[in-house]
Amino acid sequence: MSRAELDALLAHPDQILLIDVRRPDEIESIGGFAVYLNVQIGDLMNQLASIQRDRTIITISNHAARAGIAADLLTANGFHVAGAVGAQLYEADGGTLIKIASPKPRVNTTTSAN
Repeated sequence: MSRAELDALLAHPDQILLIDVRRPDEIESIGGFAVYLNVQIGDLMNQLASIQRDRTIITISNHAARAGIAADLLTANGFHVAGAVGAQLYEADGGTLIKIASPKPRVNTTTSAN
């Protein structure tokens, strides 16, 4: 999927669902999109029931290889998939990615005393 095609779909956020299949550290270091669902490629099959079926899906990875695999899997399971996007390719073509920091682990500051 080209940058122009993705940008046209991003103009209608209520109609699409971005599924980023990269690891959180990849999203943090390379960047991503403002709103997305992160399901790593190895977990995608187990998460199908939790994915909305009423939106057009765009899958994302770094160079679109994993995104293409995810798009094929979703299509084979009845989802409407517009295409696959490589985040680094999108950025190289002039698109803007957002640097997203991974949430830091919460530290439990309470201790229990017996």
